Amino acid sequence: MNKSAPENIDRRQFLRRTGLAVGAGAVLPHLGAPWASTSLAMTPSSSTSRITPDDLFTAGKFKEADQGYAHLLRRAPGNAHAAAQRGRIALLSNKFEDAEKFLTRAIHLAPDDNFSKRQLAECFVRQDRVARAVPLLRGTGDLSDAAFAAQYASVTGTPYETQGAQKTRVPFVCVDPLPCVEAAVNGAKPKRFLIDTGATLALSTETAEQAGLRAVSTSTSNPAGQTLTTYHGVMESFRLGDIVLHNVPVVWYDLRMPDLPDGSRPSGVIGTTLLYHFLATMDYANQALVLRRKTGTQLREFLVEARRAGVDRLPLWLAGDHIPCTLGSLNDYGPRVVSLDTGGMSMGVMTTEENAKRAGIEIDYDHPTTGGGITFYPITPARIGLGKTVGRNIPGVAGGWPWIKLFGFETIANFTHEFFKPHAITFDYAGMNFYIASR
Repeated sequence: MNKSAPENIDRRQFLRRTGLAVGAGAVLPHLGAPWASTSLAMTPSSSTSRITPDDLFTAGKFKEADQGYAHLLRRAPGNAHAAAQRGRIALLSNKFEDAEKFLTRAIHLAPDDNFSKRQLAECFVRQDRVARAVPLLRGTGDLSDAAFAAQYASVTGTPYETQGAQKTRVPFVCVDPLPCVEAAVNGAKPKRFLIDTGATLALSTETAEQAGLRAVSTSTSNPAGQTLTTYHGVMESFRLGDIVLHNVPVVWYDLRMPDLPDGSRPSGVIGTTLLYHFLATMDYANQALVLRRKTGTQLREFLVEARRAGVDRLPLWLAGDHIPCTLGSLNDYGPRVVSLDTGGMSMGVMTTEENAKRAGIEIDYDHPTTGGGITFYPITPARIGLGKTVGRNIPGVAGGWPWIKLFGFETIANFTHEFFKPHAITFDYAGMNFYIASR
């Protein structure tokens, strides 16, 4: 799906699911700085030049921020904000035990902290312990949270119960406008689904109706000033190649999706909430989705292949409920945190005007476009990179993207479709590593 359109951001309710940061602006953190306070001020005091753990978190310095919050908790064990932030940082790296411990502590200290309730619910959802998420989501008072609570409460059996092969290779039907594969809902004839790491698992309304899915709850959002109703339910089965998943939570609505090369419409989107159940490879160059079960044997086999291919390994974080992040650079600006939403059609990078200027990227102000009330402009950076993998003169856009509001921390760019097309990318959500290889 085209992430250049801000209405997609609203539709996925990023602002509600990831929380709002207060403040913005780049900071220059350093490890020797004393921890100033627990306030949410994002700019260091000019009189003291002290850097707070919040400054470090906002700058994407998660390890250093966590050290700062730990220091605050040693001094003041009742500091609810520091506990919540330690839980939030742990969840970014899927450190579930630590996330549960600190988020539970934060909620005990601040019972009205609905954001931490959502974070703790997300901690359970990522582990397929969805029943534990239900009371937390019901307790926020938010109607959308209540819809997800009802959905998770309706799951019978083990969520995402996996049967079939240990590994499967599903050929791409096409690479453009986005990668597309065939998958089957509830044992029906296979249909075509886009793959998009910036999405959750979602169906079109038509596909859901044909599969006989029953909505157990609904939620509403207002993308681009329109009212969109989302239906929540559970699929009995979802087949991808030689692997079948059972008891799969899914949503459906009137998706805005591009036509495939043959003129047909995709039946839905396979997003990160499905992919993170596997060691998942999007092999653009060889045009296939490869899913491996998250076992030691499958990881070892992949690493042997990876070493032969000369892959680059980078850190992986999971922001919100489904946005992967790693470290990347724009020209000589970076490495800093970037997101990996692969669904930006006909572009390879998205950034803000401010970050483009910091990186020395020329912005084409003569050819603006607008969407959802946001204006953006073409850019063609000389080079953008993830580790040793560099893309040169990759088309992209610069605009008023609300990065800090989406994630609660700064990112310098989103790397997307055109950048990845010569490569194979693999997401390891157990070890929290991102791999990229040229083919």
